[in-house]
Amino acid sequence: MGGGMGGRRGRRRGEDTHHPLRVSLEDLYNGKTSKLQLSKTVICSKCKGAGGKQGAMQKCKACNGRGVKVTLRQLGPGMVQQMQSICPECHGEGEIINEKDRCKDCRGKKVKNETKILEVHVDKGMKDNQKITFRGEGDQLPDVEPGDVIIILQQKEHELFTREGNDLYCSYNLSLTEALCGFQFTIKHLDGRDLLIKSPPGVVIHPGAIRTVKGEGMPMYRNPFEKGNLYVKFDISFPPTNFASEEDLKKLEKLLPKRPKVDIPEGEDVEEVDLVEYDDTRGGRGRREAYDEDDDEEGHGHGPRVQCAHQ
Repeated sequence: MGGGMGGRRGRRRGEDTHHPLRVSLEDLYNGKTSKLQLSKTVICSKCKGAGGKQGAMQKCKACNGRGVKVTLRQLGPGMVQQMQSICPECHGEGEIINEKDRCKDCRGKKVKNETKILEVHVDKGMKDNQKITFRGEGDQLPDVEPGDVIIILQQKEHELFTREGNDLYCSYNLSLTEALCGFQFTIKHLDGRDLLIKSPPGVVIHPGAIRTVKGEGMPMYRNPFEKGNLYVKFDISFPPTNFASEEDLKKLEKLLPKRPKVDIPEGEDVEEVDLVEYDDTRGGRGRREAYDEDDDEEGHGHGPRVQCAHQ
């Protein structure tokens, strides 16, 4: 028994086969079983990998079983080039068999193609690029231990959630009224539940604020009853210009916190200027760089300038 195991260990091992499997974030949250159809080579069952009748397969005499043929080419006096090519007699197999002795199923190739269906169990909490290994399910060759089939999970992008570790992140856009006066809304979770998110009046939500919903992140791998957190980042939509009359704005100002006190100086040195919308298409940065170049030409620049790289 020990000798048999030692023999298997001593065999050359075949290469592993890698296959990607696209999965959604919902699949990784809820778990899923996918059936994957693969094509692989298996040892011919009729000749049991012999290629034909027992003893009919002989070592190729043309290449001495190496599968390659070496020829020497004279390049010049005392110069010889060694060239190696696939043996034309055995087509690189190193063995040869008479046509009449070949196995009719595999035509002497010793192996056949077979379609295999694997059931891939995607467990809750698995991650992008995680590997699922099927031991010994790789291509079969005579006297070679089959390699593994390795399934690599590839997570598709989700329209609402992004994942970091066991935590989920999403964004939600509030109106200014909701940000100041409270809100409630629902988020459709990955298992179909609607999470009711609420904030009472008086709790002010600032632009870019992040709030945590504990225990509503991704289930932990092999411990799915424990979950990470869900983080909601809030964006605030401000009302358009002139959304209310001047009279209503005065009423609103009475409800809002008082303005900060600003002391305006007086005299002829005070000049009132216009404030207009910023136009980022006018090339302000380009003009600034042109000024810098002029300074360099006039001898005001010292040493190389470092600029930010914009992608």
